[in-house]
Amino acid sequence: MSDNSFVVVFPSVFSRNKLDLLVSNIKNILKVQNQKFSKITKDDSVIVIEANDPVFASSTVNLLYGIEQVAIAKQVKNEFDVLVSAITKIGTNLLLSGERFLVKVEGYSAGYMTKDVELAATSSLIEKTTSLGTKPGTQERYDKLIYAYLTKLHGYICIFTDKGHGGLPYNSQNEKIVCCVYDELSAVSCLETIREGFDVKIVICYNSESNLIELIKILNRILPKTIKSKIELEFFYLDIKKSAKNIMLIAVAEILCFVAKSNNIRKVSLSLSPLIFPSSFVNGIIMRVFKKNLIPWLPLSGLDKDIFDNAKEIGLKKNIMKIEKMASLKFNGKTSEKEAQKIANQAIKTKKVVSVAIGPNNVHDILDSLKVDY
Repeated sequence: MSDNSFVVVFPSVFSRNKLDLLVSNIKNILKVQNQKFSKITKDDSVIVIEANDPVFASSTVNLLYGIEQVAIAKQVKNEFDVLVSAITKIGTNLLLSGERFLVKVEGYSAGYMTKDVELAATSSLIEKTTSLGTKPGTQERYDKLIYAYLTKLHGYICIFTDKGHGGLPYNSQNEKIVCCVYDELSAVSCLETIREGFDVKIVICYNSESNLIELIKILNRILPKTIKSKIELEFFYLDIKKSAKNIMLIAVAEILCFVAKSNNIRKVSLSLSPLIFPSSFVNGIIMRVFKKNLIPWLPLSGLDKDIFDNAKEIGLKKNIMKIEKMASLKFNGKTSEKEAQKIANQAIKTKKVVSVAIGPNNVHDILDSLKVDY
């Protein structure tokens, strides 16, 4: 067994036919985040990274979409005796006094069943950890999972595993789209647009300086997922009260269409969920986009409680109540489209473009570029 630890990336079910793109994204994000690595290879259905610092590398890679799970693991030969010995050695080091453990082995096996490895390794661990008082657990009840995944050549015995965010690799759609961040729900919508494999052009609409600062903090959670070293953002000031939600949404749609046309982009991402907004209102905005010869995209159309999970992902756990309140919004029967268009036209005149080098000082760099006092 090698003394080195490897970062093992398990693609999501939707990424298994896009491994080359996922490998490219992994290389890009490691370079952007200044994580050193010597080699990235495909081993059957998993991606294996030889990184200088596996802990930081695994954390960085798990910012990406298109991943089911990321693990730090030891690599051994895919041979029965070697696997049992390695699982026993690693399990002995991982287990604490009195813990219930479960050995789980998945993947490719030849000449034996994965269940045989599980039973042999479990028996060996019981023998080796008698002084600790450890016990084998069950699928329903255990304290520690000792997981091994097998490819044709290797076995990867995991020291640490972290759940991925699923979805598709960045830009797997090979298509650019405009999305806007103007509140918590729109931030989740932008995140979901990235998760669906689009290359995003991000617009920020704000109505006050304090609102701008809050939105930039939220945006800072989204930017690393674009796996770019530099990104261009467009800012627009909306002279509108927060309470006028319907007018604001129409104005934002107009701004998105303006940005799409200006940048020769065909699609706009609308943060409208039919679970929150009336279908008649959603249809009205969709038709506005169609009339401008653009294609509307509704990334939140199929989401339910997933919205809250996505909010937590970008650090909006404290803001979930605001998203929940949106579900109880009441829309007036009449919406002043002239007023919405007027606000959009005024906002377009306030356009500011900021180019940001992605890094630890994103928030300060953006605020400095906008000359905001903070």
